[in-house]
Amino acid sequence: MHTQSLSQMAAALAKKDISARELTELHLNRISTHNPQLNSFITVTDESALQQADEADRRRAAGDSNPLLGIPLAHQDLFCTQGVRSSSGSKMLDNFVSPYNAHIVEQLNQAGAVSLGKLNMDEFGMGSRGQHSFYGTTQNPWDNSRVVGGAASGSAAAVAAGLVAASTAADTCGDIRIPAAFNGLTGLRPSYGRISRWGLTANASSFDQAGFLTRTAEDAALLLQACAGFDEKDSTSAQLAVPNYQESLSRPLSGVRIGMPKVFFDSSLNTGIADSIQACAKKLQELGAELVDIDLAHQQHAVSIATVISSAEASTNLSRFDGVRFGYRCENPSNLDDLYQRSRTEGFGAEVQRRLLLGAFYLSVEQYEDYYVQAQRLRRLVKQDFTQAFQAVDLILAPVSANMPALVSDNSGCEFEAWRYTAPASLAGLPALALPVGLLDGLPVGAQLIAPAFHEAQLLNAAHQFQQ
Repeated sequence: MHTQSLSQMAAALAKKDISARELTELHLNRISTHNPQLNSFITVTDESALQQADEADRRRAAGDSNPLLGIPLAHQDLFCTQGVRSSSGSKMLDNFVSPYNAHIVEQLNQAGAVSLGKLNMDEFGMGSRGQHSFYGTTQNPWDNSRVVGGAASGSAAAVAAGLVAASTAADTCGDIRIPAAFNGLTGLRPSYGRISRWGLTANASSFDQAGFLTRTAEDAALLLQACAGFDEKDSTSAQLAVPNYQESLSRPLSGVRIGMPKVFFDSSLNTGIADSIQACAKKLQELGAELVDIDLAHQQHAVSIATVISSAEASTNLSRFDGVRFGYRCENPSNLDDLYQRSRTEGFGAEVQRRLLLGAFYLSVEQYEDYYVQAQRLRRLVKQDFTQAFQAVDLILAPVSANMPALVSDNSGCEFEAWRYTAPASLAGLPALALPVGLLDGLPVGAQLIAPAFHEAQLLNAAHQFQQ
């Protein structure tokens, strides 16, 4: 049962082949057995999960047919969860127990999903390897010697290993899509504003977007249906109608134009990955899609732009964690300056400190115009690239990562470089979906589909048709 998709589990629950309590117990047993090695969970909520499962069984017996009723999920630890530690993977918030639920958590609770706990992650969502958590490195279930990808490392590992049917996660510049590609999963980053960010602990506010890691695009559609929509508590939430994502899955791909950006398929892309993506493109063509070569002129600047803006926003967002207002406080400070300095030095990990220092530099009086303002100007050009491209095509097919997962022991290279293919969609606020397209040396290969803003239905349709 644990290898089945969310949709298959929902069908089994509807036919009463298994109860929500039995399904929950099965997954809790798998967590008990496998999590000590994987380190995908920070907190397991056994008792409340069984209570939610019993309530789901009662609701189903009373006639409730919500497809998510009784489905075992877990949440990335940056989503506030009422009565449960919500640490964002950081010592700074190690003892923070949220007094309320994030919007995405509340929506899934109302749908009857069962929360099994909180998932490991790179601290405050800063990392692309899954190695920057206060609670230790998450292991890749495909190969423990390889990185699992970050920042939503626990979310990906838990789904890939069958510890949960699906998981929530947040994507800043690829934090859903990179671990999805490294673990053979479907990872959906919706359009900016499609799902409320209320209760999502901020990293970079103009990038952060709640989404999901699932086995299939059909599963992602079910979760998006439950969580999408306007939320008055979030000023960035879009006031747009929510389409029926399940209905759109079965549409044929005849006439759909899929762009192939030449800038992404150069010599820096692993040839095995390139071949897998080209095979995916050929299959989409066989299904009726038309392949079109496109130019995205400013995408080579995406990593630099995202580095500057996201670091600046993180520096501002995390300034509240100072030992006075929020978070960890050092012992016996000698004065206020000592309190600030030691609380932040002891409470934040090395990667977070590095990005906060970068952000403070970019926002300094001397550097603001040359770095932050210039990056915002270039961001507009990246958005214009996509606007022009989507006049000629309906979707864009691209890689997720230039290489296969690095060895855990290999600390060379800049983590920002992992964003080369994922940062552009984040900069433009576009929906993007990572999906598995093959194996290379026994490890999964992922590709990425990008759609115009709020065209998730078309994104999910193309991915679903390919996955069939």
